[in-house]
Amino acid sequence: MIDTLIPIAVDLTAAMNTRDRYQRLIDTLKRAIPYDAAALLRIDGDRLIPVAARGLSADAMGRHYARKDHPRLDIICNSGEPVRFPDDNSLPDPFDGLLVADPDALGNIHACLGCPLRVDDTLVGVLTADALDPKAFDHLDHRFLIAVGALAGAQMQTARLIEALEHSAERQGQIAIDLMQDIVRQHGTQILGGSPVMDHLRREIDLVARSDFTVLVLGETGVGKELVVRAIHQRSTRADRPMLYLNCAALPETLAESELFGHTKGAFTGAGRDRTGKFELADAGTLFLDEIGELPLSIQAKLLRVIQEGEIQRVGSDKMIRVDVRLLVATNRNLETEVNDGRFRADLFHRLNVYPITVPPLRARRADVPMLAGYFCERTQRRLGLGPVRINPDAHELLTGYRWPGNVRELENIISRAVLKASSGLPRGGPVVIRPNHLGGDLSSGQTKETRGIQLSEPIFSKGFSLSTETRNFQRQTIRRALENNQNNWAAAARDLGMHRSNLHNLATRLNLRQKMKQTKRGR
Repeated sequence: MIDTLIPIAVDLTAAMNTRDRYQRLIDTLKRAIPYDAAALLRIDGDRLIPVAARGLSADAMGRHYARKDHPRLDIICNSGEPVRFPDDNSLPDPFDGLLVADPDALGNIHACLGCPLRVDDTLVGVLTADALDPKAFDHLDHRFLIAVGALAGAQMQTARLIEALEHSAERQGQIAIDLMQDIVRQHGTQILGGSPVMDHLRREIDLVARSDFTVLVLGETGVGKELVVRAIHQRSTRADRPMLYLNCAALPETLAESELFGHTKGAFTGAGRDRTGKFELADAGTLFLDEIGELPLSIQAKLLRVIQEGEIQRVGSDKMIRVDVRLLVATNRNLETEVNDGRFRADLFHRLNVYPITVPPLRARRADVPMLAGYFCERTQRRLGLGPVRINPDAHELLTGYRWPGNVRELENIISRAVLKASSGLPRGGPVVIRPNHLGGDLSSGQTKETRGIQLSEPIFSKGFSLSTETRNFQRQTIRRALENNQNNWAAAARDLGMHRSNLHNLATRLNLRQKMKQTKRGR
């Protein structure tokens, strides 16, 4: 087993990013520990957050595991050495129903072990391993597991320190801060997703955050523009200063100038005292103007002066006040079109468009849907006080096949409703399983032209219904629609479906769709 420990020790000094470092650790342990699923989780207060896994379903990575809700994890955290749970242990396993090898198991007895990861007696994380064979871990030497825990703890600490150096080396005195942990702690700053477009988005955020540039965040409604703005602020040199928020769409034109720049007592009817505007309040910090495309033209000219000169003037005052504010703005409008139509000033647009970032729609990153769904399941579970919530494989297929015109916000709403529907009539604390009939009505009612005519929920009540047959039919119809909308261009259809082209070809072959399409062409 020494052959397993050596690569882990060597990786301590290897140059690699945090994600690869964690994943290498999990993959290396597979050589000596015959697990079906393993996870590396880091401590964040009273929660455990997965940072790497193997053998677990994708939505497991979107969940946070509170120690009070998961007694096995709590026992591991409180232990000073590795813990092997007996096969007859009745405590629920946090990953029941989430193992790829047995996704339908909600309470199967299997082998389970966990190692608390400590550095200088401080708990930094937990390593868990599960196997369907109850005897899978019986042969493992306890001293070997202790060594694994020590090295894994050192790996996690190394990754934490490197991450802190990468993100905040320019801020003296804070080199040891784990910036990722700080961001996750802040409400509304977590950006989930491992797809290439989200990796690119995170790189863009990291790049521009270090500057003081004005950032224009673009994207459809519901994609998470505010999350991106908060992530930029948290990674910036102004993170220790407040970020103020103002929704321009909610501003009446008569009050917009006062809200932004403030006013003096008696400046207008109702101005009974001096008022400090958002720009003054945000001095030395950051101001986030949401829905900037809704700002009245009369206010746009005044905003332009602030950006150009760094000065504001309160309503009713002749005094100019210098302000140092980083400006972050967001909109779901096409500002270039607004400029051409005379609804937005061209000079202001160019001042705001210093560094544009476009947040991708959910249909462009469908591989992230399971992780996001898992996150929303866990959040709804807590809100409703339910037992473990799982999504069955057929429901996962419907979720990843939908085009999501309402983006992440629509996914959150549908998952919340589905959890509530699935929990109906269940005993309190019992497992909740989301099935297609809990999603069908929501998905079919919001169909776009690409999926028009596909019936999702009606077959549930049909005589002789076969779920596997209906799922295959759904896949065939969806692929046909995508090909029709892209003039039978398979590469373009694959992009619309959020798949790699080769995977689409393989799926079409398994569904016998390519052969049927060839026969249809010959028959014309």
